[in-house]
Amino acid sequence: MVDENVFFKNVTRLICGDLEIDKALKECLDYIRAFIPADAMGFVIYLPEQKMFETIARADLAGADTRSVKFPADTFYQNRMKTDFSAPRITVAHPGDPEDYTLKFIRQAGWMDGLSAIMIEMVLTGKRMGALPMISKKQIRYEKKHIRLISLLNEPFGIALTNCLRYRKVKELKNRLLDDKRYLEKELFHVNIQEIVGSDGGLKGVMESVAQVAALNSPVLLLGETGVGKEVIAKAIHMASGRRSGPFIKVNCGAIPESLIDSELFGHEKGAFTGALSRKLGRFERAHLGTIFLDEIGELPLDAQTRLLRVLEDMEIERVGGDETVSIDSRVLAATNRDLDAMIKNRQFREDLYFRLKVFPIEIPPLRDRKTDIPALVHYFMHKKAKEIAFPGIPALALNSLPILMAYDWPGNIRELENAVERALITCRGMPLSFDDLATAIGPKKGMIAPKDTDVEATDGLSTLNAAAASHIRKALQKCRGRVEGPHGAAVLLDVHPATLRQKMRRLGVPFGRRHKHLYQKGC
Repeated sequence: MVDENVFFKNVTRLICGDLEIDKALKECLDYIRAFIPADAMGFVIYLPEQKMFETIARADLAGADTRSVKFPADTFYQNRMKTDFSAPRITVAHPGDPEDYTLKFIRQAGWMDGLSAIMIEMVLTGKRMGALPMISKKQIRYEKKHIRLISLLNEPFGIALTNCLRYRKVKELKNRLLDDKRYLEKELFHVNIQEIVGSDGGLKGVMESVAQVAALNSPVLLLGETGVGKEVIAKAIHMASGRRSGPFIKVNCGAIPESLIDSELFGHEKGAFTGALSRKLGRFERAHLGTIFLDEIGELPLDAQTRLLRVLEDMEIERVGGDETVSIDSRVLAATNRDLDAMIKNRQFREDLYFRLKVFPIEIPPLRDRKTDIPALVHYFMHKKAKEIAFPGIPALALNSLPILMAYDWPGNIRELENAVERALITCRGMPLSFDDLATAIGPKKGMIAPKDTDVEATDGLSTLNAAAASHIRKALQKCRGRVEGPHGAAVLLDVHPATLRQKMRRLGVPFGRRHKHLYQKGC
């Protein structure tokens, strides 16, 4: 005699107790075969659109797997699947009958050549879920007690199959997302490098340093004035490293109140202080297997510098209010616009921390020292900001705008240039972009020598000779759509040798070449 309640509970626990359906099937088979003769069993579903069956999972005495096997459903099975049934349907393959459709079905699925089989087609809430055949190598005549026991398993088998299909879908989506993530990371890496305007110009030396250190785990100290793009370079290092699939965590050291620095960097335990209602992971823990970027490192108070030094040396942290040591694996990038050497002399920055961070320093030049990048930067920001503010189209630059931009010193560096472009887009109202506010800032400066490519008039109302030549060359380039040589190039129009024209444009600061061709497409 079989206690049906115990049998039902045990099978339900086994078949629904593990999302890895192959393991659950194997444990379930090992248990069930003591009550229902079977050497193998598995889940099969019908795909009506494809008119095919698919094996989802199967188990036998040797093991189990979730290998998907699809096989066509012939007319007999298609008609059978069209028949309605609201209760579980159980069929038995008679021993010694090679033409029995259940045994033929199992053989088509690529299972063992069984001599007997019993199969239940599950129904949950009036919906057919799929089938579970059980096969025996022996000539078994399944009795009413076997049919009774397998009928008890309609719900646990149906639920397990439903969970299996949903779990499989989740795994497929997860794998697809991982593939998409890897693809996008690869694309973003290239985009990230390409969007560093000046990587083949004023920032060429910086990008060469990035290429040298990116693949290592060494700390990097980024030095430069505010607004030069230290965070952009830090992200480029991260994206070019082996940690690019990990997190990139930014910490603005100057924006964290002194009382919260330890909690923000290292986390805290529940109840560590008033308001600590739950455990919080610090930035270092969140950057595990990735990169942590300590921006404005010079703003950290001395006490916090001491604790940071200990973390950098041991790569271990302790959360505030905790006594557990947590190991971390994160690469440290730091940046500052302050003179750390002077701060060390004034005892405002720890010398040992300075040398711990300054393993590989990278100096990022200010914009005034790489003005040849300004035309490309302006073009980049025009497109970026126009998209951000949903601007209808990309306007052209006013004819005298580029000389003004080249003449300005840009104390706020690239950030100031970006803001200037956005401001001009807002105020131009569809007209060519002009930067009159910058021209006003340039004009009153005493003793200022206008750059070689400026069109600004001299005090006597006439342009300088260099300014007039630069303006004339730009007009020729505009007419030739940026082309320098060839039958339709500016060199032919101006009746000079292309090499001579290029040399003169370099001396006058007139941008040319493929990178700057866009400046002459719309009347810039």
